[in-house]
Amino acid sequence: MNSTLLPTDIVGGTFWLLSMALIGASIFFLLERNRVDGRWHTTMTLLGVTMLISAIFYYYVQGMWVDTGKAPIVLRYLDWILTVSMQVVMFYVILTAVTKVSSALFWRLLIGALVMVIGGFLGAAGYMSATLGFIIGVVGWLYILGEIYMGEASRCNIESGNEATHMAFNGLRLILTIGWAIYPLGYFINNLGGGVDANSLNIIYNLTDFLNKIIFGFVVYRAAMNDTQARLDEIKKLEHHHHHH
Repeated sequence: MNSTLLPTDIVGGTFWLLSMALIGASIFFLLERNRVDGRWHTTMTLLGVTMLISAIFYYYVQGMWVDTGKAPIVLRYLDWILTVSMQVVMFYVILTAVTKVSSALFWRLLIGALVMVIGGFLGAAGYMSATLGFIIGVVGWLYILGEIYMGEASRCNIESGNEATHMAFNGLRLILTIGWAIYPLGYFINNLGGGVDANSLNIIYNLTDFLNKIIFGFVVYRAAMNDTQARLDEIKKLEHHHHHH
């Protein structure tokens, strides 16, 4: 197998693109952490780390693709078990920055994420029937959606009354609904629907990760910056008020 990336190799190209973009995003979020209000520091750290884990994963799989001509879909569960969990927990972290949230929510979200990924993995890797794995994975995903559309997370978001948090929460929720739909879809096609060319699936997953990880990160970053600005304006207003009295 040719050990350099050929210009005609779209799969390898998308792996390479993602690993570079994710390293860039990781450095960006970690450095920008100091520009946002202290309440958002944990969120930004979590973002940077999520991007870094994925970047390392992509770099590794890209090397494997170049060396062997294969990039088994099942490897992605290594990335997902960490990054999906962290991204779901992000909802909790964003809310704790601005409002009171029960720690039970953290565990419910985390367990939902683990059920989603582990169910899919067991089915895809052949440890249980592909159908059962699919059902468990989808149940985990729907449970998370339930929490963030109708559960405590959704309530806390509304009650926080924080404009920036609403923006982040709603943006992330949209990505979890639309962007993450690719995972059960890809699983279904690959394991239940007669399969698809693994190359096509890799390209689709790689490009979807652009939305699900990098755009996801920028939605949070934007919100953190907006909230920081709003607090600064608030302080200025108070000072101004103070001077006049």
